[in-house]
Amino acid sequence: MKYTTGVIICLMLLPSFARGQDWVVPDDRKGRLSTFPFTDDTRKEGEKLYQVNCHSCHGDPGRNNFIALQPPPGDPATEKIQRNSDGEIFHKVSAGRGQMPSFRSVLTTDEIWKVVSFIRSFNRSYVQKVMQVITSSAYPGAIISMKLAYDEATKQVLVIASATSETGTVPVTGAGVRLLAARYFGKMAVDEEKTTDVNGVATFSVPEGLRGDTAGNIGFSAMFTDEATFGSVSKDTVLMAGMPVIPVSLTANRAMWNTVRKAPVWIILAYGLGVLAVWGFIVLVMFKLRDIFTVGTALSENISASHGQTEPTKN
Repeated sequence: MKYTTGVIICLMLLPSFARGQDWVVPDDRKGRLSTFPFTDDTRKEGEKLYQVNCHSCHGDPGRNNFIALQPPPGDPATEKIQRNSDGEIFHKVSAGRGQMPSFRSVLTTDEIWKVVSFIRSFNRSYVQKVMQVITSSAYPGAIISMKLAYDEATKQVLVIASATSETGTVPVTGAGVRLLAARYFGKMAVDEEKTTDVNGVATFSVPEGLRGDTAGNIGFSAMFTDEATFGSVSKDTVLMAGMPVIPVSLTANRAMWNTVRKAPVWIILAYGLGVLAVWGFIVLVMFKLRDIFTVGTALSENISASHGQTEPTKN
């Protein structure tokens, strides 16, 4: 009995305990900074990304209309969230926890910083600190960069990472790299995570039949998986690595969602007959009501006439 009571008490206290837990970000991630300044353009782009990826749970910043979850997602405009450092907000969006998903495979590093830019626009006292150069603990004093290329013969995307310092440029070796391809509703991982070789190159195989635009262009994003070691570098590039796709107009042929002029004939006929049937029924009801009124009037007159004939004569 005592054991059962203890279990019940623990279950009752568990939600309160969960709500009371703070999301602790590792110290080496708290001081992380964006590599570019936050501007009106980054805020607008961040707002679009927020609406697609964050709005469904966090709601409109400043309105406290976030979804009812435990623990609650919270309003990004509140002091509780705004007191986080830029690095803490970036880490939470990137890593996720519990019911909040990780967005590191959905958004690039720059896109996450643009979301941070939008969130910070609701803090009037916020003053941004910008990381001037992207450095790496694996290559002290060097600036890390990436570039992407497409090998048509092998159908592969090459990600080339290099570190530039005062003494020259060397390849970044042994670095884990992820490659994402832009799709209609987010980004898709291309191939598995790869590691740069002795030349600083990571090779990704493009899936056969990957759809591009009318010219076969696809937007790719590459980034390091171990950003703490190799820096928060990401590279966005458009490469002609996909299958050209000619968009099919929804109004090219007859279809249910088309214009009236090109709508399926059976729908036009069914709609027309349905309208005629409804109006025919209405007219029929009106005629029947008229007949009822006529019969009722005639009956009333006959009753009145018969009453007048049978009325006794007064002496």
